[in-house]
Amino acid sequence: MLLERDLIQATGFRNVRDGDRITGFQFRVRMPSYRGMAASLIDGVAVRVGNLVDVPADVPSWTLQGKTHTLQELWASEGVRWQLDEAATVTVPLEGGLPQGVHELQIELKLRMSYIPVEHQPSVYRESRWITLGPEGGEGVFRYGVSLYSFMHDFGTVLDLETALAAVADTGATGVEILGEGHVPGYPEPTPEWIDQWFSLLEKYSLEPTNYGSWIDTRLRPGAAMTAEEGAAALQRDLRLANRLGFGFVRPKIGLVSSDLIPDPIWTESVERSLDLAHELGVVICPEIHSPTPIKHPVVDDYINLIERTGTKNFGLLIDTGIFQDRPIPLRAGETRETRPAFLDGIGVDPADFADVAKYVVFVQAKFHDIDQNLEDQQIPWRPVLKALKDSGYDGYLSSEYEGERTPWRSIEQVRRQHSLIRTIAAELA
Repeated sequence: MLLERDLIQATGFRNVRDGDRITGFQFRVRMPSYRGMAASLIDGVAVRVGNLVDVPADVPSWTLQGKTHTLQELWASEGVRWQLDEAATVTVPLEGGLPQGVHELQIELKLRMSYIPVEHQPSVYRESRWITLGPEGGEGVFRYGVSLYSFMHDFGTVLDLETALAAVADTGATGVEILGEGHVPGYPEPTPEWIDQWFSLLEKYSLEPTNYGSWIDTRLRPGAAMTAEEGAAALQRDLRLANRLGFGFVRPKIGLVSSDLIPDPIWTESVERSLDLAHELGVVICPEIHSPTPIKHPVVDDYINLIERTGTKNFGLLIDTGIFQDRPIPLRAGETRETRPAFLDGIGVDPADFADVAKYVVFVQAKFHDIDQNLEDQQIPWRPVLKALKDSGYDGYLSSEYEGERTPWRSIEQVRRQHSLIRTIAAELA
C-alpha cells in the first residue's frame, strides 16, 4: 500500500455509525514527519469543515494499528506508534454526520518534537483539501465499478495494485476493470504468485472482476496486414487470460482503417473464430462504441448484424459514455481547436438513441473528464444519460473511466465525485 503525498488522504472520508445512528465522520491522515514516532507525541488535530464543524485538537479520536484511542489515552500509551507507512484514522464526533457532497476539510495537526527547542513546539502542520463524501446506499438500478485506466499515469508511479483497488472499494464500487497489457505484470503470462495476489486482493476489498481490455494490433508488422487467423489468436490469448483472472467481459480494441473508427475487416472472422471459445469460457466479447463513432453508425450496425446472424450470446456492445459529451474538453497546453481532433469538442449523441441498441448492450464505461466542487460534470449530461439507460432496461455496470487531467492522485478524487454524482441521480430515478 502506498500513501498520497497530501496529509489528508482521499480514501477513508466517511460518516461513522453506532447502530442506526450516525455519530460522526472520519478521515485518514499520513505522518507528516520523515520518521514514525510514539503516539504519545501526538498533540492532537483541530478540524474544521466549512461552517459545519470546528473542533479543537483534543476532541477527535485516533485509530492506529487497528485500535482507537482518545488523545488522553495516546498520551498515556506505551508501545503505540504512528508509523511512517500507516495512515492514521481520525474520528470527529458529530451527531448526524456530514451531508453528502464535496467539503473543504481543514486540519491543524500538532506533534511534539523532542529534538526541537521547546519554545518552537509543538510542530504544527496545516492543510486544507476538497474531498468528497459519497452517498450511503441509494444505488438505484445500476451496479458500480471503476476501470483502473482511470488511474493512468498514477498506476506504477504513485499507485500500486493494492492502493488502486483500495481506492476503488472506498467509493462503494463492487466491480473493477483492467487493461491486460496495462495492469498485468508479465503479460501475457503472469506468474502464479501474481495471480494468487490478484484474487487475494479482490477478496480483501470485496471486488469482482468485470471487463478486461485487450488489443488486436492489426499494424503489428510494418507493411504487412494481419490475417483473420492471427487476429483470432490474439483475441483468444486474451480470452483465456481474462478467464483465468475471473473476468466475464473482454473488450477488444481492434485496429482501425478510418477516422470514424471503422475496424479492420478482419474483425468479423477473428471474432467468429473465437465465439466457441468465448462460450466455453463463459466470456462475452464486447467492442466499444467510442467517440467519434455515434450509436447510429455502420460500425454499430455491423456488430448487431453479427449477433443477429449467429445468434450468439457471447458478443455484445460496450457503450462508452464519451459519445454523449456535449461540451468541449478544455484545450491543453499547445493545443488549438485546429490542431486537435474535432471529437474532443463532443459529438453530442442524443441519449435517447441508447434505446435502439439497449438489448445488445452488455457493459457501460462511464467515461468522464472533470467534475467540479459542486458535483457538476463539465462535459457529460448525466441525468438524461442515466434516465435513458434506466428507461431502456439497462441494469448492469457503470464502470468509471476517468480521462481528465493527469496530475498525480487527482483521479482518485475525481472518481469519488463521479460516483457520488451518478449514484445520487440514479437513486432519484429509481
